[in-house]
Amino acid sequence: MTHGRAQDFTPTRTAGLERLSQFIPRAGSAYARMRNHDLGAGQHAHVSTLSPWIRHRLVTEAEVLDAVLARHSLTAAEKFVQEVYWRTYWKGWLEQRPAVWEMYQQGLRAALDQVQTQSGLRSTWADACTGQTGIDAFDHWAQELVQTGYLHNHARMWFASIWIFTLRLPWELGADFFLRHLLDGDPASNTLSWRWVAGLQTRGKTYLARADNIETYTGGRFRPKGLAGVAVPLEGPEVPRVPLPAPQMPGLMEPCALLLHDDDLSPAYLFDHGLAPVATACLVTTRDRSPLHVAPHLEEFVQGAMADVTTRWADRLGPLTPALSGVGALADWARATGARQVVTPYAPVGPNATALRALEAALAPDGIRLVRLQRRYDSAAWPQATAGFFKFKEKIPTLVAGLKGIGVV
Repeated sequence: MTHGRAQDFTPTRTAGLERLSQFIPRAGSAYARMRNHDLGAGQHAHVSTLSPWIRHRLVTEAEVLDAVLARHSLTAAEKFVQEVYWRTYWKGWLEQRPAVWEMYQQGLRAALDQVQTQSGLRSTWADACTGQTGIDAFDHWAQELVQTGYLHNHARMWFASIWIFTLRLPWELGADFFLRHLLDGDPASNTLSWRWVAGLQTRGKTYLARADNIETYTGGRFRPKGLAGVAVPLEGPEVPRVPLPAPQMPGLMEPCALLLHDDDLSPAYLFDHGLAPVATACLVTTRDRSPLHVAPHLEEFVQGAMADVTTRWADRLGPLTPALSGVGALADWARATGARQVVTPYAPVGPNATALRALEAALAPDGIRLVRLQRRYDSAAWPQATAGFFKFKEKIPTLVAGLKGIGVV
């Protein structure tokens, strides 16, 4: 079965802007009317397919919103604007509950241990990952994901529901399967969306995949048999909310080094703060998205995206170290630059944030400061993500109005 290739998503800013330009005419009523229709790989014309570029911020959320709202009114583009802000909301929510990410990782390790000791579980999990379950729609989506690095959002919901409630597999294994393959795999959006389907995120609210719904929104391609008829919510502990970290600012009179990472590959806003780095490095944590092997197309996308940004900004970066991983190598590089501070885009909860915490501790004895510079887009939106999305949604018009003061870089 051939579904297309991951190369359809070229990891450059130019390709992302071209995709945005192609989508803008359809971002209004056409998107609202057709966005739930999954017509298969290579046929995702009713959604933007911008998420791989937005996830790595080769193209930023603010740029996308600015471009769409230059063509459509907020009312006309309401559904698309809300989808952009869902990603922002999930990040802000997880920033205030980082223990949820730690719980997911612990649950994943426990599930992988069970896979090693329970042959039935191991067989079901392997069949699910390779698309050999006998559930035609599910198997199609599993293979499409592995081959292309992308799935329609509606298919992701159906897939997660079947994984949890029909196949009765641990949700953490499904979330990990996505993170290993999705070009737009994001710790917040991915983890919390799986939790939502399972009934952990919004207490008691699950998502049940139904054959008639799948038939309707796949254009009659599938009507799977044997799906679970009920979706009993999973149970888990409540996680308290913690304060968002205070914004940091670099000391502009001190020499700085710049550390880029794949959560934010649009560094113009850093240079707008007056940064002139003596050296730059790229932090690579792609393989830390999972304890298992991540898909080659995912590593290739991140490598290509980093090559793109460092090529475009070569005259502003100073001497470049293109790929570093591991706290020892990072700390050695930072010390060798002679800088008194390392400035980096703020990394939300996930592998980059974990690596940066370790680097901060390693550099502290040398008196080298690590500065995580947050975008105003995030600092405006994240504090609003205190409860459910519907409460957050009420703030969207105010947040959109504030974009004019943020700029689009």
